[in-house]
Amino acid sequence: MAIRRRRSCPACGRRFTTQESVILTVGKRSGVTEPFNRDKIVHGVQRACQGRPVTEDQLAILAQQVEDTIRSRGSGEIPSHEVGLAILGPLRELDEVAYLRFASVYRSFQSLTDFEDEIAALRSAHLDERQSADQQDAVSPAGRGQAPAAGSGPADQGLPVQDEHHLSAR
Repeated sequence: MAIRRRRSCPACGRRFTTQESVILTVGKRSGVTEPFNRDKIVHGVQRACQGRPVTEDQLAILAQQVEDTIRSRGSGEIPSHEVGLAILGPLRELDEVAYLRFASVYRSFQSLTDFEDEIAALRSAHLDERQSADQQDAVSPAGRGQAPAAGSGPADQGLPVQDEHHLSAR
């Protein structure tokens, strides 16, 4: 985010435009500060996404989202801990397995219970989303007459289903 300003030279009076931007720095636990580097976010998240169906473009978008979130706070210096927190949300939306991998390192998971708790939180969020969608479909006139949501058909409930396409071909 840059700010454009019109200025004038005090010596000659000539007008000119400047573009100013806040240099974002990250404060590490050791007390050292360094300039914010989007590539470091991509590299760190890339390790968590290893073997997952996540593209370079998706990682670049995630890094941009993280930077936008951090810059929106309006501070020129941000603790490294807050950078990690800013990564967790978009990564969770992008790929839950990569999220678990990243969170396990970032939050220093010590036991299987830590993983189980995080997986339970993910499942709870999915259940809440599903219930919210079901309530919207029940209330919204737009929800009527539409195809049922994935996971709500008879086959998804373990009931036998005849495939009409294959029956009509016989």
